[in-house]
Amino acid sequence: MEREAIAVGIPKALLYYNYHVLWEHFFYVLGIDLVYSKASDKEILENGKSYAIDEACLALKMYLGHVYYLLDKVDYILVPRIVSLRKHEKTCTNFYALYDIVNNLFKTKIIHYNIDADSHINERKAFIKMGKELGFSRTTSAYAYKKAKRVAKRNARHRLIKQSKLLESPKMKILLAGHPYNLHDNLIGGPIVNILNKLDIEIIYSDIYDDNEGKDKYKSITPHLYWTYNQDIINAILYYQDKIDGVIMVTSFPCGPDSLTNEMCIRKINKPIINLIIDELSSEVGLETRIESFVDIIKARLNHE
Repeated sequence: MEREAIAVGIPKALLYYNYHVLWEHFFYVLGIDLVYSKASDKEILENGKSYAIDEACLALKMYLGHVYYLLDKVDYILVPRIVSLRKHEKTCTNFYALYDIVNNLFKTKIIHYNIDADSHINERKAFIKMGKELGFSRTTSAYAYKKAKRVAKRNARHRLIKQSKLLESPKMKILLAGHPYNLHDNLIGGPIVNILNKLDIEIIYSDIYDDNEGKDKYKSITPHLYWTYNQDIINAILYYQDKIDGVIMVTSFPCGPDSLTNEMCIRKINKPIINLIIDELSSEVGLETRIESFVDIIKARLNHE
């Protein structure tokens, strides 16, 4: 008797931009159908705002809109819970509250995995448990994770090779520094990317760097940094520092960890840096003015050298 097909919904927000290749291939090996939310737009944001508290960051409001979009389209919605990737460090509180937030707001079935290094629950264990909860054996789930992890690593290498070639360009190069869910979201980072493209700027992304070579570079800025994903941003800035002309930091209002780490970068990294804080009322005209002025300053600096 054939197993009945299961449809899992993937909200294209928050950790989707870190892990979507891993998720896609894990579920593909298991033979599970995936349904994605649409790209972020005003409708997604408005629906998310209707469920979020006022103090929630823009990225979380967007995420809730993506979850709402999937409610009547799937059997389960994937909502990961990532507390810590390394011992004595943490991710954003939104990421380890995410399951509870979605579970309390929406009447929907959730499939989730939990990663908590301090409790000795690593990614492999978490994915195997998730596979078993979907009715697959431990062996099948472990095999699916192994294959998916291999594909994700290969994808990361290809992205790094492709971006490395951009560093050879004679164009001005600006590093977009921030969480992937801000940089690559259609409404948050999308307008910034469009403006830079119109200015003929080569865009380098902070979520693409050699994390072996760049590991722990943040310690030259601060000996201790509690938030793992913010370590990644600073590592990337320092990794690319001598290969770029300027840095645009992209933050969704009102992110607490970003507000602290961005200030450290502005004060301690010797490179032109601008911090763009995006909220639901951000004007593309205002963004364009600030970015154009920033680019003009870099050009003047380069001409003076």
